[in-house]
Amino acid sequence: MSDVGMKNSRPLSPHIQIYKPIFTMIMSILHRITGGALYFGTILVAWWLVAAAAGPAYFDFVNAIYGSILGRLVLFGFTWALLHHMLGGLRHFIWDMGHGFGPEAREWLARATLAGSVSLTVLLWIIGYAVR
Repeated sequence: MSDVGMKNSRPLSPHIQIYKPIFTMIMSILHRITGGALYFGTILVAWWLVAAAAGPAYFDFVNAIYGSILGRLVLFGFTWALLHHMLGGLRHFIWDMGHGFGPEAREWLARATLAGSVSLTVLLWIIGYAVR
């Protein structure tokens, strides 16, 4: 039994000051952030679809906003968030299948998720501009 009268100097629960940030932890946090960002991106997609249904004038207005430098930057970020969240989901699916739990495998999957999301985003945008 613990001594009730003793003052405990340890925290009652783990806190961010105790944990050393490791790459897989950062990727987990980033996965949650990109999931939240996808809500905002879905609103942008819905606005674009509503503009398409509203008529050519409003559709041109929305396309002008999305075609601006700031609009393209937001769409680039949405593309990256979508791909990063998807690859993070595949990483979790691999874990759900019972694989990739070793330290090297976890680290490799986390790095592959980041590298893959950045690479696929750039590749997708290059293809998009080439087709356009």
